[in-house]
Amino acid sequence: MIASVEDTRLALEDRTARLTVLIDPRKKALFERVCAERDTTPSQVVRQLIRRYIEEQTGKPWSAVELPAAGADPGDQTD
Repeated sequence: MIASVEDTRLALEDRTARLTVLIDPRKKALFERVCAERDTTPSQVVRQLIRRYIEEQTGKPWSAVELPAAGADPGDQTD
């Protein structure tokens, strides 16, 4: 069976890794409140922001972005 690009993207995003971010407690509280008001989780919003940032920086849609080799500069990707 051949996996589609969408299946591959979902499989990659099903795996998780923890990212710890230190922010001002007031900013955290407001962020959590705004997320709740929009019926989303802070994690969903952060994942969306990260995908958007990757796309902006690489100029490629997230599903087409390959992971850089360990230690490689992500800006050094060639087409």
